[in-house]
Amino acid sequence: RLEKIDNPEAPKDSLECFHRAIENVKPHVEVRSKRIGGTNYQVPMQVNRRRQQSLAFRWIIKEARKEKGRPIAQKLADELFAAARGEGKAMNTREQIHRMAEANRAFAHFA
Repeated sequence: RLEKIDNPEAPKDSLECFHRAIENVKPHVEVRSKRIGGTNYQVPMQVNRRRQQSLAFRWIIKEARKEKGRPIAQKLADELFAAARGEGKAMNTREQIHRMAEANRAFAHFA
């Protein structure tokens, strides 16, 4: 549980922090490859709610696992706290996906 993690910056309501972290990391759009006329296009598409949530969980866990040298509970808690504040590596992943979708907006009509 998040309450057991010793972090002076930790919010008091851990469940609210968890929900805020997931909401912040959820992507609204993603790019998918679509082959048209022998050329692959990165087509931006909306992400349904269930996939948004699964991607958010996946990214937070992946970024926590990447960090070495500390217990997974501590790394996961730190990544969740950072995501709740709108920071952290999982947020960077989301922003990168959104930037890619924005850059390929011209191909949205292929969706």
